[in-house]
Amino acid sequence: MVHGFDWPDRFVVGTVGEPGDRTFYLQVRDGRDVVSVALEKQQTAQLALGIDRILDELRTQDGNPFHVPEGTADELRDDEPLDAPVLERFRVGRMALGWDPSTAQIVIEALPLVVEDEDDDEDALDVAEPDERLVVRIPVGSARAFALRTREVVSAGRPICTLCGEPMDADGSHACGVPDDLT
Repeated sequence: MVHGFDWPDRFVVGTVGEPGDRTFYLQVRDGRDVVSVALEKQQTAQLALGIDRILDELRTQDGNPFHVPEGTADELRDDEPLDAPVLERFRVGRMALGWDPSTAQIVIEALPLVVEDEDDDEDALDVAEPDERLVVRIPVGSARAFALRTREVVSAGRPICTLCGEPMDADGSHACGVPDDLT
């Protein structure tokens, strides 16, 4: 089953839960059709980074033929929470990111996490095709706004320890192995 969205009404990343115990969701809505897929924080951050890299590279082309904006237009910002209820279709395993010059759109494809059966033959060359996938196409302005929101959502989590780089607990403590008087 392919959940395909061309020019959706809404495409955002959001979370459910408190920092330290959040689940990240990629959510797309077109009319009454809403699809939410869960992903890891690192996948979320990489998606925003990848989108910005593609858009920045396109901006450097002579004459900026696709009219890629440098920043985010205020009218494209979406700071609203995820549409409720958030019903997880699948947990993302792999993602692909691309550019379609024929429509001047960023293309995001999310595939479900595949849990391999322990009894599977390790030498098998056939890779099972996933039962579901999410494919979303968004224009450059919306893509820039999506990347900005995504970076903001990722950074709104727990503060990072300046010494070890790991997230700290809500009370400011964590187990990084650095003596308490240095944190």
